[in-house]
Amino acid sequence: MPGSCRGPESLAVVAELMARLSDGGSAVVRPVAAESGALTVTVATGLGAMHAMVVEPAPGAEVEVGELTESRARHWGQALARLHRDAAGLDAGLPESFGELQDVGELFADDAELGGATARLADMMSELPRCEDRWGVVHGDFELDNMAWEEGGPIAYDFDEAALSWYAADVAFAVRDLTDHTGRPAAAHRALFDAFLDGYRGVRPFDDEDLGRLPLFAGLHAAASLVRITRALGEPARQEPDWLSELRDDLTDMARTRRQLVIDVAQEVGRGIR
Repeated sequence: MPGSCRGPESLAVVAELMARLSDGGSAVVRPVAAESGALTVTVATGLGAMHAMVVEPAPGAEVEVGELTESRARHWGQALARLHRDAAGLDAGLPESFGELQDVGELFADDAELGGATARLADMMSELPRCEDRWGVVHGDFELDNMAWEEGGPIAYDFDEAALSWYAADVAFAVRDLTDHTGRPAAAHRALFDAFLDGYRGVRPFDDEDLGRLPLFAGLHAAASLVRITRALGEPARQEPDWLSELRDDLTDMARTRRQLVIDVAQEVGRGIR
């Protein structure tokens, strides 16, 4: 991880969380300690300081959404719920999610429509309860490509986005392949979505209020993602290699999509998203 993106302390917190979860029996890969005993190291490179962590290999294979069965979806939901359950109290040093929203006004000062939509979603977020059954340590990116599967279910890795947040927000981000752009179950994947929730609910609570907030969290995630993409884009160089220009075009398209999603979800706030 480039030092220009995050400091060494944030990666050390993530490594400690993963180690404690793994040592406690959670299905999480464990960081490998360096000779010094540290779980993370900082290395000087020609591109600047890099913060690094090595993890044990995750046994099993990746499962794509086209290979997902209702049984696997149920195991997936169970795995996320167990992580939420097992990580309770292991929150030392983790940031709160959606911190990027505070930068929308500065980054998009000339975009009144986006600013108003983000403010509306942020106001709703500020009213959400933070009781222990709805708020705690989340993985932040519990998608299928961040876990390996064996017969007993998945084992998770890539905790870079671990934070304190609402458990429903973690669910909303995890199941994006099973929902439409506003976070509602896609018709083609409804059975898989229901199986995921069934698995989750078999381990810890997830009530209809949580379910009804998935579109709100889809909009909040889109706003946070828009900020990160915009920061990554920066100002184009006078001359860029073709691959970088193509990447910039892809990111620009993603940013445009995220912006529209924020606006679409905010427009629905008055039509029943609570």
